[in-house]
Amino acid sequence: MYLCIMEEMNNFIIIGAVFLYILLLFFISWLTARNNSDNEAFFLGNRQSPWYIVAIGMTGSSISGVSFVSVPGWVRTTDMTYMQMVFGFFIGYIIIAKVLLPLYYKLNVTSIYEYLENRLGLSSYKTGASFFILSKLLGSAAKLYIVVAILQNYVFNQWNIPFEATVFICILVIWIYTFRSGMRTVVWTDTLQTICLVAMLTIIIWSVKNAMNLDFKGMTDVIMESRHFRMFEFEDWSSRQHFVKQFLIGIFIPIVMTGLDQDMMQKNLTCNNLKEAQKNMYWYGFAFIPLNFMFLCLGIMLISFAAVTDMQLPTSGDDILPMFCISGMLGQFILIFFTIGIIAAAFNSADSALTAITTSFCVDILGIKKEDIKKAERTRYKVHLLGAMIFAIIILLFKALNDKSIIDVIYTLVSYTYGPLLGLFTFGLFTKYIPNNKNVPYICTVSPIACYALDYCSKRYLDYQFGYELLIINGLITFLGLYFFHKKQMPE
Repeated sequence: MYLCIMEEMNNFIIIGAVFLYILLLFFISWLTARNNSDNEAFFLGNRQSPWYIVAIGMTGSSISGVSFVSVPGWVRTTDMTYMQMVFGFFIGYIIIAKVLLPLYYKLNVTSIYEYLENRLGLSSYKTGASFFILSKLLGSAAKLYIVVAILQNYVFNQWNIPFEATVFICILVIWIYTFRSGMRTVVWTDTLQTICLVAMLTIIIWSVKNAMNLDFKGMTDVIMESRHFRMFEFEDWSSRQHFVKQFLIGIFIPIVMTGLDQDMMQKNLTCNNLKEAQKNMYWYGFAFIPLNFMFLCLGIMLISFAAVTDMQLPTSGDDILPMFCISGMLGQFILIFFTIGIIAAAFNSADSALTAITTSFCVDILGIKKEDIKKAERTRYKVHLLGAMIFAIIILLFKALNDKSIIDVIYTLVSYTYGPLLGLFTFGLFTKYIPNNKNVPYICTVSPIACYALDYCSKRYLDYQFGYELLIINGLITFLGLYFFHKKQMPE
């Protein structure tokens, strides 16, 4: 009887905490939108965002709800070798700050794909923007689906709330606090959500430490003495975790998935000037290192805790953290902190994704910059609402398919679609040629297909599986295709 009462009380506390958290998001939205909610505010935040606020928000945006539960689980199979890639990330962020940000600020773009029109032509512009919109729609919807599924299984099923209602509520909340002033609101709500994310992560780590009856020194000893504390792999060249592969692709991933991604770069463009945007990029890149290190340390702590308690870990690494949080072994209220943390991580990536998709479709596909101001605003409202509805439909389709392999396929497809963007921007930056625009869509479509065929044949006939380096190959194929089918050189 006592346990039932406590469980019921916990449910009400979770509902109350989530409700207060959502109210706080709405309050921030009201504050940021009360004086300005035009397209300039929605797309670029009137270029008034403090660099340190943008840096904090971007740090959390890089940690999706999927990463919140997945990264700790990676430790069991790959130890802490993910840090090799994270160290490479920082070099990638420096390249973005030194090469791409000056370009975007010089051109005074709203969408970064406007550069492709200025340099390569209309077809390259539309193709690049279309690849981004497709990638972001599928990728962000897949991430949000997995997070909603986790919340549904571990939290909302206890209250008999149907999955469809959970999806509707999540999408509605994100739409409400972003529809008026978009990026002007997102840079501030993302800051709140990053703070919540880091706070919840810290609380969970501390709870594991207390459950193991350790002081701070004892916790560091457990982490550093674990066999999973292996951070570098220098010996096995065939391993996907080899240092050279991980570090090099770690440089390219942020260049492509941040520097060539409207979602992430749109936040940088809200800074007042180039110098502040660069400062944001340096600090954001640096902050990403300790945050991922904390997630991996949490994974070691959970594995060590399971060992001393003879607890059998689930087969999937993604289920390790949720299992401990729902079991009550880490304390009575840890599920509350887990729920807030994963909601913060999910909203942090989904809100900016919806805003970026709206921006890119309005600016790049519909060309609303040429429209009357009031008409352009009405168009933006419609596109934003349509984007939210498509998000919900895709998530429900994932649920109807009810096949985790489908999600894996979606993630694979999304990773392939960033390769053509890498090839387009590289061709524009490092050659003086103009491609034959009628061939650009075909080249960008064939490139990921060729990469898939290469990976398939390599696994089947050579027993070698490509890792993230396939992204570089994808970009190279696109680059070569643009080069072989170029029509003329740029005028001096």
